[in-house]
Amino acid sequence: MRVIEPATPEQLKQYYQLRYDTLRKPWDQPEGSERADDDEQAIHAMLVDDNNEAVGVCRLHLNTPQEGQIRFIGVRADKQGLRLGDQLLSYLDARARQLGATDMTLQARENAVNFYRRNGYEVVEKTYLLFGSIQHYKMAKQL
Repeated sequence: MRVIEPATPEQLKQYYQLRYDTLRKPWDQPEGSERADDDEQAIHAMLVDDNNEAVGVCRLHLNTPQEGQIRFIGVRADKQGLRLGDQLLSYLDARARQLGATDMTLQARENAVNFYRRNGYEVVEKTYLLFGSIQHYKMAKQL
């Protein structure tokens, strides 16, 4: 497995499809809801297997020159629990440091809080409900 920054049309198609499949489809959200207005300003990371098939996705956006934000992390259902998300976070932490960021933030779904804690994040506050049912928590860490 290796992390790439998707650039070709085929890579981007896989990237957004996995983002939709893991983060929107299970809650009956429409296709297209996996995209964000600021995607073009973000750094996208995709974990691929030996066949160059997408296994995990994530993105980094700089809110300020010092603060990076992780969004849209998802791992294919058949590969969850293998600590593959750790590789995506580690990759994007390094990219954020290269860009001069000193802090990272994110909004974690309740079922992912312990995953982020294991990766150095701490809960800052309880925030919002996504789709009326998925509790989120603001989390942060220093790089």
